[in-house]
Amino acid sequence: MSRIKPCFEKLGRENRAAFIAFIMAGDPDMDTSLELLKKLPAAGADIIELGVAFTDPMADGPAIQAAGRRALDAGQTLRKTLEMVRAFRAGDDQTPIILMGYYNPFYAYGVEAFLADAKSAGVDGLIIVDLPPEEDAELCLPAREAGIDFIRLATPTTDDARLPDVIKNTSGFVYYVSVAGITGKGVGAGGAVEAAVARIKSASGLPVAVGFGVKTPEKAADFARFADAVVVGSALVEEFTRSGETGVQSDLTLDDGPSRGDSGVNAVLRLATDISTAVRAVRKE
Repeated sequence: MSRIKPCFEKLGRENRAAFIAFIMAGDPDMDTSLELLKKLPAAGADIIELGVAFTDPMADGPAIQAAGRRALDAGQTLRKTLEMVRAFRAGDDQTPIILMGYYNPFYAYGVEAFLADAKSAGVDGLIIVDLPPEEDAELCLPAREAGIDFIRLATPTTDDARLPDVIKNTSGFVYYVSVAGITGKGVGAGGAVEAAVARIKSASGLPVAVGFGVKTPEKAADFARFADAVVVGSALVEEFTRSGETGVQSDLTLDDGPSRGDSGVNAVLRLATDISTAVRAVRKE
C-alpha cells in the first residue's frame, strides 16, 4: 500500500498539515540531490516530491526550469531518479515519495516497466502534469492497479462541471494549484484558496494540498490552517541556487547558524526546517 494515506492519517491524529517539499532529482548532480533527499525528513519534510527533469516543463517557472536543465546537463534520467529513490529507501521506509513531472519520460521508459521498477524502488505516488483525465488509461489506472497513487492537479479554473472528472480516479490527495499560472510566480488569496480547498475536499473525500507560489514560512503557515498539506518547491530550489555552493558539509547540524560558506544543501535544509516549524505550529480549530 502507498505510504501516503497512512501519513495523512497520522498527521490527522496530530491535528496538523503536512509539509511537502519539492526538489529536482539530479540538480546539480545525482550525488548532491541524493544527499539532500536523504536529509529532508530530518528537516521536517513529511512528504517529498521528486522532480523528474524534462526538456519542456510547461507548468514550471524559471527556478524549476533551470533546475531541470542543470539535472539534464548532468545526465539525470528517469532510471537514475528511480535509483535515487531506491537509495533513499535503504535508510527511510516511512517518508512518502512522489515523482512529479511530464508524461514523455514515463512513456519512453514504458509504462509497464516503469511501474514495476517504481514499485520496487519505493515510489508512492505520481503527479503527471500533462496527462488529463481523458487519458487515464495511459498511466493513471495502471498506476493505481500497481498500488501507486495518481495525484491530480486542480486549479482556480476547475469549475463544478470539470471537478468530477478531475477527482474521479485521483488517489492519495488532490493538489490544488493556488494560482492560474506557472510555479513560483505569486500565490492565491487566502480566502479564495480556503474556499476552493473546502469545495475540493468535500467533493473528493481526499486530503487537499496547496502549492505553487508558497515561498515563506509565514505563507505556508497561513495555508496550513485550513489545508491538509502545503507544498513548497520554487523557494527551496531558489535557496539552493542562491547559496552559490553545492557541496555538503559533513559536520552540519541544523542548529548551526548561517555562514558565508554555507552549502546549497545546508541552506535548503535550514529553510525547510523553518517552513516545517511554521506549519507544525499551526493547529486547526
